[in-house]
Amino acid sequence: MKFATNTCCHVLLATLLLAAAPAAMSEESKAVVGPSNIDLYDGANALMAGDGEEGVRRTLRGLELAQGARELKIAHSNLCAGYLLMNQPETALVHCDWVLDRDNTHWRTHNNRALVYMRLERYEEAEEDIRKGQELRPGSKKLKIVKGMYLDETKPVQTKIEVDDRRSATEEPGDARPADAVD
Repeated sequence: MKFATNTCCHVLLATLLLAAAPAAMSEESKAVVGPSNIDLYDGANALMAGDGEEGVRRTLRGLELAQGARELKIAHSNLCAGYLLMNQPETALVHCDWVLDRDNTHWRTHNNRALVYMRLERYEEAEEDIRKGQELRPGSKKLKIVKGMYLDETKPVQTKIEVDDRRSATEEPGDARPADAVD
């Protein structure tokens, strides 16, 4: 079975963690306006625009400047998405695993890794990540879409309707004569 790359990319882009949230208020109650890590922010925007190479490049730069566990998880989760977008699922898997080794409750990364596993045709592992993601985020539309993609790959719907196209193209619908008609 062939993994649906275009659908995968749309779902993947919808699950990116946009590092756009302003930094937390400091002890002195200064408000920080804008993203705390501009490279992570720009990398996420490039990935959402479908530019995997630019998104990965900017995210890698943002990873070098990442501060705290949250930004590290954002960077690696987005690198997972970016490398999958660039059709490098093995590299993507490394970044998804990095996040989930540190935080197994990160439902978006379970979603991303399920897509990676599907690309690698590792369907049992994809199913497990979908299940875990749905436990963590019941009702997630993104996970429902990924589960549908998984089912399309593993249990495709069989067509039960058969079209009888034996009629001649020159016949009109009312032209057919009964088999017992006599001339």
